[in-house]
Amino acid sequence: MIKRILSKIYKIIFNITATIFPIQEGLVLFESFNGKLPSDNPYAIYQELVKQTDNKHLYWGIKKVYIKEARAQFPDLNLVPRFSIKWLWLTTRANFWVFNSRMPNWLKKNKNTSYIQTWHGTPLKKLGADIQEVAMPGTDTEKYRNNFIFEASRWDYLIAPNQYSEDIFKRAFQFKNTFLEIGYPRNDELVNNKSNRELKDELKEKIVGKKSGRVILYAPTWRDDYFIKKGSYKFFMPFDLKKIVTCLDKEDTFIIRPHYLVGDSINIKGYENQVKVCVDENINELYLISDLLITDYSSVMFDYAILQRPMLFYPYDMVHYKEKLRGFYLDYNEVPGPIAESEEKLYEFIDEFVQRGKFLQYSEKEQVFGQTFCSWEDGKASLKVSQILLEKLHN
Repeated sequence: MIKRILSKIYKIIFNITATIFPIQEGLVLFESFNGKLPSDNPYAIYQELVKQTDNKHLYWGIKKVYIKEARAQFPDLNLVPRFSIKWLWLTTRANFWVFNSRMPNWLKKNKNTSYIQTWHGTPLKKLGADIQEVAMPGTDTEKYRNNFIFEASRWDYLIAPNQYSEDIFKRAFQFKNTFLEIGYPRNDELVNNKSNRELKDELKEKIVGKKSGRVILYAPTWRDDYFIKKGSYKFFMPFDLKKIVTCLDKEDTFIIRPHYLVGDSINIKGYENQVKVCVDENINELYLISDLLITDYSSVMFDYAILQRPMLFYPYDMVHYKEKLRGFYLDYNEVPGPIAESEEKLYEFIDEFVQRGKFLQYSEKEQVFGQTFCSWEDGKASLKVSQILLEKLHN
């Protein structure tokens, strides 16, 4: 009861502050995934912005549970515990918000704050108002849609990585303000380094301990059945590591990139020389060192396509995932690589890749996929957003 009362008082104070105080010119508040460690599009924009201005008015909202880790990893950033009094003051007076996820609906935006929503991926699974039935605790379909639409109405700018995404965002978010048709800032690193062999070798040495051999990256999407009980999750290995390693050459490395909640549950005992579990590494660095991506329904396919390297798809639970969960926007048969519908097929395709280095029959699909989803990626998205911020400030 006391917690609820204090929470209500906090919200009232927040909204009064946002209403009566003016913005502080040049103050920018960044957040990634509602207060996790700095990452993704907001961090790419921040890195570009600090090249053109000092960082004394640039702040990061960080959840209290991550603040110690954030201070250790990012000692030069101005970090503020999320929902602290200082955060309240900064949020209500910020000149700009730069976020990649939705904010709480009770959080009132100062009328002079410009809200740049970067979002966090090209959509494969249904979003917002396009979800026909919402099965989440504490909400229902109508409430969920209305909350999503209200939040999107506050966005002054929304980044679109491609025309496909813009069309979906316009409908699913019912977004009516300004689209930034520039590609994703986080992908500038991929565009600008996709042919950098020297960097690839440096990153391989750092992550897998050697420059030799191919790297195969397995990056599946999160599954609800990883949940065991509150605070307990388990990764279910949908293949036999012994058979995977048998397909590889001696110098090759197989990297598993799981969701951080299930990283500790993965057992690679006996295969440590050729199998690595990479939970905390920068995902772009994993892309850059990889020669093949194996995924299922994850939007990693859209970012990885920038590199113009082979992909293999392993949707071992397709029927359950498509029918029971949110459904897809994209016809899955149009993915730019072979689809392994069984475990045995997975081994066959990995063996084919090891022998040939590519999947020859999918070159046309790869090209069409790249044109559809990566044509706006020119390596300058972060710069373009920074210029918008600075131009608005100077004007």
